[in-house]
Amino acid sequence: MTTPSEDSANGSTPSGGPAPKRRPQQRKQVLLRLDPQVYEALARWAGDELRSANAQIEFVLRRALAEAGRLPRETGPLPRRGRPPRGGHTPPGAAPPS
Repeated sequence: MTTPSEDSANGSTPSGGPAPKRRPQQRKQVLLRLDPQVYEALARWAGDELRSANAQIEFVLRRALAEAGRLPRETGPLPRRGRPPRGGHTPPGAAPPS
């Protein structure tokens, strides 16, 4: 007999049917209090790298976790936001650039 977690890892449910599609995990929302000067420095740094302050915080935290050997293996890549790069992949159904 398998456990529910083993069933989902095997792509089936305890009833033997196919496992339901997993929804992407929601992003965790946290309240963060920062010194105003620290926030201003972070916002300037984020602007220099064309990121939002929130994306910069996540970037810095992920880098610190990776350097400390504490970033979980199952952590996905940073989500790509904004406009795709020029000459990049054209999504299905979209007209190719002319």
